[in-house]
Amino acid sequence: MTAPKTKRDREPTFADLGRELKLHGVVLAILVAVLWVEEIVDVFLGGALDAFGIRPREVAGLIGIPLSPFLHAGFPHLIANTVPLIVLGWFVMLRETWHFFAVSAAVIVLGGLGVWMFGQTGSVHIGASGLVFGWLGYLLLGGWFERRVSTILGSLVVAVLYGGLVWGVLPGTPGVSWEAHFFGFLAGALMAWVLARREKAARA
Repeated sequence: MTAPKTKRDREPTFADLGRELKLHGVVLAILVAVLWVEEIVDVFLGGALDAFGIRPREVAGLIGIPLSPFLHAGFPHLIANTVPLIVLGWFVMLRETWHFFAVSAAVIVLGGLGVWMFGQTGSVHIGASGLVFGWLGYLLLGGWFERRVSTILGSLVVAVLYGGLVWGVLPGTPGVSWEAHFFGFLAGALMAWVLARREKAARA
């Protein structure tokens, strides 16, 4: 006599898939809405909120670690980040919905600390691009660490679509926080390794 399957063990249905995709859409819509509402408010305040970004090695600049991904230097900056936020954020959730929250939290905290410790003195770092690069690092290296066909294929798709962004981790463009890109990418890569080990342990 076989034991009955639990909800966790049974094969997902189309209804399950529909609910999951709806959740993905809601999460991303809320994130984008928060970013755009914040920027509209910031415009009315004359850009005053941008002062709450990461200020390297300043105690007051620590507040920028959780706040900086939600701050942008005008609408062109925000527009440039919106599409990759939606696409890469969704790709992360396609792996596992909870990975989106775990990876995002790690990238914001660890990547932000990296910028605070090693960023250029006197600079202020704002923008969601650090989060974008964190998701990119997680997605690109997830296939390498996990060694599953589906994950490898996902990493290849991301490499084709957004692999060129990797050059953004190098210094060179004035006014662009390559430090946020670099440390965000590292934090995402670290989470790819951590979650791959967890997945392998669960399968074992």
